[in-house]
Amino acid sequence: MKPFLKAIQFLYCLYVVLIFALLTILAAISLVFLLPFGRKKLGNRIYFVCRYWSKILYFFIGFRHEEIYEAAHQFNRPHIFVGNHNSYMDIPPIVQLKHQPIRALGKFESSKIPIFGWVYRAAVIMVDRSSPAKRAQSLRNLKAALHKKISIFIFPEGTFSMTTDVPLKSFFNGAFKLAIEMKIPIQPVLMIDAIDRMHYDSLFSLTPGKNRVVYLETIEVDNYSIDQMEQLRDLVYQKMEQGMRRYRKYPKS
Repeated sequence: MKPFLKAIQFLYCLYVVLIFALLTILAAISLVFLLPFGRKKLGNRIYFVCRYWSKILYFFIGFRHEEIYEAAHQFNRPHIFVGNHNSYMDIPPIVQLKHQPIRALGKFESSKIPIFGWVYRAAVIMVDRSSPAKRAQSLRNLKAALHKKISIFIFPEGTFSMTTDVPLKSFFNGAFKLAIEMKIPIQPVLMIDAIDRMHYDSLFSLTPGKNRVVYLETIEVDNYSIDQMEQLRDLVYQKMEQGMRRYRKYPKS
């Protein structure tokens, strides 16, 4: 029976890849038709396309998006969203957070993927770490989005958390420094089921099911100074780690 189930999962994964490719091509075509309408609201239109790309993808591959609010969230304010990262399936839920304009911070390397890279470049704020000048430009782009009251999404771990005994890797400082400088509240969110939908080590681990996003309590930063950046970082880490332990089983710390 086990070889039969593996064969079924393999066919399902091929099906997902096909649906992903077709929807990405359609999204790219949609973006071409958006260009003549001007650049003023182009970002929001692109986000609209990507949101429905994600919703349609979920429909055809059997994923269920669910948002859980442990505390109230003010949708009319820009936030710096921070989330845990342990699967490529952390990405589609970001554009389904439809309640407010949001842009994710994305790696420059992903923009090189054919067709998808073009959609990717249009939908995210890319960070290019190849030189100090390009890193500075990425930071200016993030600040420009926040000035326009557009929220941003950052994975503070920087890359996949591949640990099984603890929920999170250590956090980088960037998101917290930016929050203090801009006086923008931090909104921690948890991607609870993404690793069950697709493990970080294999495309062929894809399985249908729920893919929940949990909103934790918003953390205001008005009273923090740059000297307290690490204190803020550690507070957010603690709240997210505790949240992950409420929803998933880990060895006791």
